[in-house]
Parts: sequence; C-alpha cells; structure tokens
Amino acid sequence: MSKINIGIVGYGNLGRGVEVGLENHSDMELIGIFSRRNPETLDTNSPAYHLDEILDFKGKIDVLILCGGSKTDIPEQGPALIEHFNTVDAYDTHAQIPEYFNKMNEIAKENQKVSVIATGWDPGLFSMNRLIQESILPKGNSYTFWGRGVSQGHSDAVRRVEGVKEAAQYTVPDEMMINKILDGETVEYNQKDAHAREVYVVLEEEANPTEVEKAIKEMPDYFVGYRTSVSFISEEEYRKEHSDMPHGGRVIRQGNTSDDAISVIDFSLSLESNPEFTAAVNIAYARAAYRLAQAEEYGARTVLDIPPYYLSSKSREDLIRDLL
Repeated sequence: MSKINIGIVGYGNLGRGVEVGLENHSDMELIGIFSRRNPETLDTNSPAYHLDEILDFKGKIDVLILCGGSKTDIPEQGPALIEHFNTVDAYDTHAQIPEYFNKMNEIAKENQKVSVIATGWDPGLFSMNRLIQESILPKGNSYTFWGRGVSQGHSDAVRRVEGVKEAAQYTVPDEMMINKILDGETVEYNQKDAHAREVYVVLEEEANPTEVEKAIKEMPDYFVGYRTSVSFISEEEYRKEHSDMPHGGRVIRQGNTSDDAISVIDFSLSLESNPEFTAAVNIAYARAAYRLAQAEEYGARTVLDIPPYYLSSKSREDLIRDLL
C-alpha cells in the first residue's frame, strides 16, 4: 500500500514534534521539511529545503502540516499554500477561526484541495468534547480550563514583541474553582477570571522593560482582560527553568439529566510535551485530510466535521470490531 507523503512547514518546536511523531505512523512518509531558515542550519537528518522551494514538490506531497505560529505565520501561509497542497494546521486564535475558516474554505474549493484547520487540542480535541458533552447534557454548563502549562501560541506571540529575545507563557487555572465544579457546585465562570497568565521574558540588549511589559499586557486576543504578570529573567534562568513545554487542561460539563440528578463529564489531558502532543493530533488529521482529498471532498474542515474513523490507520470494519 502506498504511503501518505507528508511535508512539514516550519521547524520550531511543533515542526520537530511532527518529525518525531511521524515515526509512529507506518502509513506515512516525511518528504521534506520546509523552513524560512537556511536548511543547512537545521538540526535534522530529514530532507530539508528552503520554503521558497516548496512549489517544486507539487504532486509529490499529499498533505502539508503547517507548524508556524498562529499570530502571523499561519494566516499568511495557509491561504498561500492551500492553492497548491492539502494542508493541516493548528491555528488557535479562537476569535479569528470563523474568518480564517471561510477564507481557507473558499480557496480550497477553488483549487480542489482540502484544508483541515484548528486541529490541536484546544481548539481541536477540546472543541470536539465540548460538542459531545453539550449534546448529551443540553441542560447545564460547560467549563474549560488550561494548564498549568506553557502555551505555544502565547509564547510565540510574546517572542514577536519588539525587544523580546526569549519568552515562555504559563497559563494557570483556578484549582479551587475546578474542585467546586467537580463537586457539583454552580460557579460564576468566565475564562479570563478562571485563569492567570505568567510570562517570563529574556530581553534583548537595550530593550525597555516597561515598553515590553505594556506591549504584552495590551496584546488583543492574548492578554487583554487576563490577570497577567510579566517577569524579566536571565537567559541562563530561562534555559534552566523554562525549556520544557508541559501543558494540559480539561473540559468539564456539569448538567442535569433530571431535576434531582446531576452528571459531570470531565475530559482531561496531562502532557509532558505540549508540542509533541499537538503534533500527534495534527498527524492524525493529516490522514483525515488525505482521505477527504481522495474522496474529492474539497474545502475546509474542522474537527467537528470529520468522522472519527478518518483519523485511524485501521479500516472502519476493524474499528467497529475492536472498539465498539
């Protein structure tokens, strides 16, 4: 059986996670890594090329997995690349997803391509669980908590602030609120009050810390409205204390099946490597994108649109036999 040919666009933490993760999928083959950096400087044994060379691989790659940041990379690269390739991305700027979806859907249909967007774990797996939970318990409340852990998207956004050399952003949930919800108590919830954001920044030389902190805290869609602390640290401390990328979170639905019966559904993740897990989700949805393209079901899709069996390398018949 022929393999699904995969290309990786971007070789940061997520791109490296996809490279490692593909080793777990015998039905896939990595054709190349495409980076804006000089390919010779990348620490990889895989085939690597400059992003400018990517159109030379039209017809040779079945699905591109876009591993750039959501703030500027994916909004530019997604629409440009979907003209030529099927794509999967983990775009996670929640407020902009409908607009991004519509744009990708239009271009994908025009070019007979498939674009699977927002395939990480939130949006992504958490979105799917919110749908399932709310459908089962229509009378109730949904709660989403992230962390404690390093947000790739928020950390990337901070690193793009002028004067920032390195940065890590931790999302910190209100554990007391979580425990009340699990105990069946009704709480007043909004995500900004339910989380704090801790930012650790290594400054460039001559950078103004006051201006950097202001730029971070006033960043729309990322920090505005949140309890945000910004700490400036040395590069040595950053390497020692903030190089790992753990994360996790949970989606909780608290609902009534009758006036006297409360049910709680709790889906949770605990991740030692946020980028490697996000990459694993992207890889599974790359398989789905390939199958959609084979079926000529062109256009944009989200995790809410795709049958779960499209994610598996097993046949539908085997899944029904083994999992039901």
